[in-house]
Amino acid sequence: MITLAQVTKNYDTPAGEYPALCGVDLEIAAGEFVAIVGKSGSGKSTLLNLIAGIDRPSTGNVVVNGANLRELSENRLAAWRGKNVGLVFQFFQLMPTLTVAENVMLPMDFARIIPPRERRARALELLHSVGIDGHADKLPSGLSGGEQQRVAIARALANDPPVVLADEPTGNLDSTTGEAIFSLFASLVRGGKTIVVVTHDRDIAERFTRAIELVDGTMVSPTTGELAGRAR
Repeated sequence: MITLAQVTKNYDTPAGEYPALCGVDLEIAAGEFVAIVGKSGSGKSTLLNLIAGIDRPSTGNVVVNGANLRELSENRLAAWRGKNVGLVFQFFQLMPTLTVAENVMLPMDFARIIPPRERRARALELLHSVGIDGHADKLPSGLSGGEQQRVAIARALANDPPVVLADEPTGNLDSTTGEAIFSLFASLVRGGKTIVVVTHDRDIAERFTRAIELVDGTMVSPTTGELAGRAR
């Protein structure tokens, strides 16, 4: 589902060129539940952004669900992302003036895959699947942090993408709520999604199918999580 071949990413800074990723080779199969771990500045978020097509590699190729992202124009890349990738962020990034249901419908409006008359029904179905359909017509400010993250996950699933990418999705939540979000991701993997999660929490990382560690932009130790079976 995801292949990175000799991927590097350099950023220009006032101090000179900064290598965020250095020659990364990575393959993630369909249906895997993968953690990317490492210290701050190790390149975790950069790697996730490359897989999402939010950023482009300096060298090398990123292929996701059969598409070489380096070969797509910005317009084609945006259209591809809307169909193939769902994104979940640490701070939710919900639109504060839209209701919960309208937030979930937003990616459908952009991608135009789902007919307009079916979008609200799909939003309610997704909200039901994450356990918060009763909040559909509330504004995000009326929800707890865990509930907002569930909305963000429902939004990420709006267009039924094969890949879901999450950047520290439990980092802003208490341990109990974080556990519930982890369990929700695990259920999505059992349903066939490929999920890649950036986390600094090594205890959580051990529970994924695989943990990939980055150190100074270099991938150093793909490992198999001891509790991988629970994710499947």
